[in-house]
Amino acid sequence: MREIGIGVLGFGTVGAGVVEGLFKNGDLIAGRSGIFPVVKKIADLDVQSDRGISLPADILTTDAAAVIADEEVDIVVELVGGTAIAKDLTEQALRLGKPVVTANKALLADHGAELYALADERDTGIYYEAAVGGGIPVLRAQREGLIGNQIESIFGILNGTCNYILTRMEREGLPFDDVLADAQALGYAETPPDLDIDGIDTAHKAVLLASMAYGAAVPMEACPTSGIRGLSKVDIANADELGYRIKLLAIIKRHAGSVELSVEAALVPKAAMIGSVNDSFNAVFMKGDIVDDTMYYGRGAGRLPTGSAVISDIMEAAADVLHEAGSPIGITMMREHASLTYLSADEVQKRCYLRLTLADEPGAMAQVMNVLGEHSINVASVIQKELHPNGAVPVVVLTEQAREADFCGAIETISSLAICKAEPIRMRLEDFEDESR
Repeated sequence: MREIGIGVLGFGTVGAGVVEGLFKNGDLIAGRSGIFPVVKKIADLDVQSDRGISLPADILTTDAAAVIADEEVDIVVELVGGTAIAKDLTEQALRLGKPVVTANKALLADHGAELYALADERDTGIYYEAAVGGGIPVLRAQREGLIGNQIESIFGILNGTCNYILTRMEREGLPFDDVLADAQALGYAETPPDLDIDGIDTAHKAVLLASMAYGAAVPMEACPTSGIRGLSKVDIANADELGYRIKLLAIIKRHAGSVELSVEAALVPKAAMIGSVNDSFNAVFMKGDIVDDTMYYGRGAGRLPTGSAVISDIMEAAADVLHEAGSPIGITMMREHASLTYLSADEVQKRCYLRLTLADEPGAMAQVMNVLGEHSINVASVIQKELHPNGAVPVVVLTEQAREADFCGAIETISSLAICKAEPIRMRLEDFEDESR
């Protein structure tokens, strides 16, 4: 039986989950792997609070640099959060040739390229399964289980806070602000909740998925991002009536010569598997050119689910250290493919849901149809809702596929018409014709 020394930086929610898991299941892990993980040191600014875990004497310290430099620490687990301090600590560990395990999606999305290069230079690795999907082993499935596949598309529900909000809005007919307040009270959403509801958290994860899929460090600016802030329960109800649900999606598609990325709210069919992912659960749907459709589902956040993914990475790193394997597959992929070409947002082809508020007068809808036609947008269906008390007519339009640039031009023109009584609402619509998704 071989021992491997672990140094944990950050003893918050996830850090405590990792330590608890290692203490609780250390013998089980050792029996399965032949390697016993030993927590040598834990660094945190708060060494007084009770985390509900019985720790050996002198294991806690406020000196993160000392933990990294400790000769008994073979693997550094970075769980401090943020980017500036986390980047500095990660670089310290990599320069010493020590592998780093992290759940820090923002760190890797913003600084992944330089950190991967440093890890490669020092012949060590960065392991980050927990950064995407919490307890769902989606990155490992991607880089190992699907290594023989060209990834054709990835669709992900990657933020439990947003999915919880959308689920409750649909089930209970509640407005966005009320459900957000409840989510914050229950601890599902941070205060302020911007990273979640503006789609930034999902974009960090989308960038990491795309990086792994296509072998390049994808920059955040390659991923146009919007969230669910201020989403109306009217649109939730309309989607429900039409047989759809609204989800915040990470969308990654491979095209000839380029890759499409975005994070946006989208209508998905209730009958599709992605439409049945509710509450705080996450799911990732990946299509390979050989395997076809695959699905990964589970808890996307939380002390123990995320801790489970970190422990998995610790043991992979431990095996690589003991067998002198150097960089893991994911890092090797990063250095073999220098860059990607990204499909311009203007050129993305999509279907859309439009909600218009028009004047109750003859020819109003004809004006809208003319504008759509002038921008090469074909209409699949039109539903006129009940007349508003103020005399305006709500209209829902589902379109066929068209270019994003054409949608933007059409909406700008419609907004300027005298018959348009409120700002048009537009969302992507994904059909998911293959029900295995």
